[in-house]
Amino acid sequence: MELGILVSLIGFAFATSATPGPNTLMLLASGVNFGFRKTIPHMMGIGVGFLGLLLCVGFGLGALLEQMPALYLALKFAGGAYLVYLAWRIAMARSIGEGGKAGARPMSFVEAAAFQWVNPKAWVMAIAAMATFTNPDRLTLSTILVALVFFFVNIPSASIWTVCGAMLREWLSHPTRLKVFNISMAILLVVSLWPMLR
Repeated sequence: MELGILVSLIGFAFATSATPGPNTLMLLASGVNFGFRKTIPHMMGIGVGFLGLLLCVGFGLGALLEQMPALYLALKFAGGAYLVYLAWRIAMARSIGEGGKAGARPMSFVEAAAFQWVNPKAWVMAIAAMATFTNPDRLTLSTILVALVFFFVNIPSASIWTVCGAMLREWLSHPTRLKVFNISMAILLVVSLWPMLR
């Protein structure tokens, strides 16, 4: 891959990974509610799950979905329904950390990795990245390179949002502020669906 294309790929990966979307908003909320350390499995799950999604799209799943638009539409709406459920869980959190709602916990590594498969923004990003930056003459190598670039860009992008959330923990320890924050995050999470589900 030429240096100019690689730089463009890194910029695209950072812009799409760091801008607000379902993953970043959930990481911000998790940073506030559970802190940075307890959110690390969530962050790593996003990176590994999206890496797997990118590889599958690059090696043929993207082409299959183009031929089966009903399946793609079903994935988008399943992801949307799950996001609404996650938004509801965030909105209902009323205190920081383990002392909150019974059973409240950060998203696990496996849950975060699996979520990428129903995350509408992740699908849009994966298909766009593979269509734009892979080389049909070197499909295997370019697909792996695109996936690895996203993996290594995802980790710092996820960390930024989680750190921001963790920095707000003390200020949001007041129950009213936390309630407003969590409801706002839930609303933004649902609103983030609109461009992807249109």
